[in-house]
Amino acid sequence: MENKNYKGVWVFAEQRDGEIQKVSLELLGKGKELAEVLGVKLTAVLLGDNIKKIANELIYYGADEVILVEDKGLNLYITEPYTKVMTEIINERKPEIILLGATAIGRDLAPRISARIHTGLTADCTSLEIEEETNHLLMTRPAFGGNLLATIICPDHRPQMSTVRPGVMIKLERDENRKGEIIEYPCNLTPEDINIEIVEVVKEKKEKIKIEEAEVLVSGGRGIGNKENFNVLEILAKELGGVVSGSRAVVDAGWIERDRQVGQTGKTVRPNLYFACGISGAIQHLAGMEESDLIVAINKNDSAPIFEVADVGIVGDVHKIIPAVVEELKKIV
Repeated sequence: MENKNYKGVWVFAEQRDGEIQKVSLELLGKGKELAEVLGVKLTAVLLGDNIKKIANELIYYGADEVILVEDKGLNLYITEPYTKVMTEIINERKPEIILLGATAIGRDLAPRISARIHTGLTADCTSLEIEEETNHLLMTRPAFGGNLLATIICPDHRPQMSTVRPGVMIKLERDENRKGEIIEYPCNLTPEDINIEIVEVVKEKKEKIKIEEAEVLVSGGRGIGNKENFNVLEILAKELGGVVSGSRAVVDAGWIERDRQVGQTGKTVRPNLYFACGISGAIQHLAGMEESDLIVAINKNDSAPIFEVADVGIVGDVHKIIPAVVEELKKIV
């Protein structure tokens, strides 16, 4: 395979109900950086039905051009038609790098595409860099249960593909003055390509708390003791205008919902303030929150690993310290 024939950085712009997902905007920020190093264009690929109106948003967030594919068969995500369209465009235009969000859709679509175009895929990357001498994409991800980081390259095949979880990369500031090209790509789907029929879409009525979008997180670990003790974390979070989250241990114990889990097997978060209460700081948890702006750790074990990443460390009983903090906050307000 002649790798020199492949050029450009692409981001799969995931949309749901005509709304671009945040992770795609974050990937445009990283994609722009990679494209500038390589001296190439950044392209966003947008699939759906009646979505042309949102294409400019991708340009405002860093894309130089948008490949737009509209078809009724792409209205809702179905694996086969999305895979077919993406594979066709990739084989024709030959991008060097493709980035996708590690969402439910991205985790399903990315491996299907990589298998059909016979290239590699690195999942759940935490860092993406260009190696200067070779222009290979250095894809870094946690390995061996998060105990070390592995940097992976794909030297013999193109495109180089990776998925990145929401919250890992930082999106650029929205700039309505940016100009770019919208390329309307013809869709060649046939009825045979729609291999399943979606009879009904039932949306969950419960509004999920998106901890990856919270500015303040109060996170509890096994040191909290039991499920009932999370009530005091809720009080602290309310005073701070934040959201309660937790480590994998408390999720496994059933003390908190899985969609509030922070860590390698949960969600990656970057809040302005992160309270780690009774969390020892296993590397898997640190991987999901160490980029927080300000980390306050409360733990009775003065040698807990969480203190190595904390900006403020408080050694003591979490059940005495948190109520005291809440009282002081009430005085300030």
